[in-house]
Amino acid sequence: MVLEVALIDVLAGQEDAFARAYAEGHPVLAGTPGCRSVRMTRGIESPSRFVLLVEWDSVEAHLENFRDTERFTTWRSLIGPYFATPPVVEHFTDVVPPA
Repeated sequence: MVLEVALIDVLAGQEDAFARAYAEGHPVLAGTPGCRSVRMTRGIESPSRFVLLVEWDSVEAHLENFRDTERFTTWRSLIGPYFATPPVVEHFTDVVPPA
């Protein structure tokens, strides 16, 4: 499993519109083959900052099944107009404690 973490800064005053666009686009992302879960969180101290957390089967599942498809174009067309800056996106894996 791979965790995609996207830090998204939204234009001030557009937070509710962004949240509605995310709700509309959620099924597009969540229905992607290889996507295990999707969660969007909103900052308390910084309410214009959102964090998207997506669990994927692999980095390849993210890139090949989503980023390189029309799904991504649809997703980005919904939420992209609200970005204050381009999102910072990285992939992470779990750290397994020693046995």
